[in-house]
Amino acid sequence: MQTLFKTIGIVGKPSDPVIAETLMTLYTYLIEQRYVVYVVEDSVQFITNQTVSSCSLDRLGQYCDLVIAVGGDGTFLSAARAIVEYNIPLIGINLGRLGFLVDISPNELTDKLYPILQGHYSEEKRYLLRAKIIRDNQVIHEETAVNEVAILRWVTPSMIEIVTKIDNVFLNSQRSDGLIISTPTGSTAYSLSAGGPILYPSLNALVLVPLNPHTLSNRPIVIHDSAEIEISFLQTKQINALVTCDHIEIPDVLISDKVLIKKDPIPIRILHPEGHDFFQILRNKLNWSSGYHS
Repeated sequence: MQTLFKTIGIVGKPSDPVIAETLMTLYTYLIEQRYVVYVVEDSVQFITNQTVSSCSLDRLGQYCDLVIAVGGDGTFLSAARAIVEYNIPLIGINLGRLGFLVDISPNELTDKLYPILQGHYSEEKRYLLRAKIIRDNQVIHEETAVNEVAILRWVTPSMIEIVTKIDNVFLNSQRSDGLIISTPTGSTAYSLSAGGPILYPSLNALVLVPLNPHTLSNRPIVIHDSAEIEISFLQTKQINALVTCDHIEIPDVLISDKVLIKKDPIPIRILHPEGHDFFQILRNKLNWSSGYHS
């Protein structure tokens, strides 16, 4: 059988037995279709009675030309960060709750997957953010985020005062619990729960959303995604901040540090079933227009 893909990687939600049945179904289906399959090491335990090729998540992109994530958006985000530099596509099987990124349900797995593997799919590109922590003019930490970079007050009841510059031009200073810098992908995640707008995935934009600002006129602002964002702090005493990139924590950021955030030049390639409709996903996931029938 001629196929667009030859070697497929499977990433499951780590150590979660809920994925076992779906993971086994997916693995068996791919083997029967004569694909070479690698399973991430912490999910191999769910494949029973078979000899399985496995590797670590950070090496999956070296072996595969397609990766399938089984779980929720968190599993998808971890897989995306691990393979983005290899320029291989990613498919999501939804075993989570909302699942804005993972859009194939287990009960339609083979029906939806077969045409995608034959080349009948909708592909989109989603860009990541790259955050750098600068201390004494040196980069001390660097991390990527698919959804958002969040700057949060850390182990203190006090607000932090955040100074924001866009392309080295002063935007504002704000006393708040923190600030979210979100991609369009992340606009349906933490940013949305903090009152930010939903951005269409293909927009060349980022949104900055304050968390519980002291001044109520501090509102979310949308900027072009080519901008470099610089975050610094004003404080009368040493208060540490916490920077998170998706669910990865960078603790103990000092008030003397700066955080530089910019769009990463390499996008994630996401494959959806043909007919993928972002607005339909919003209606389904957010329960919009429940009484309307077109």
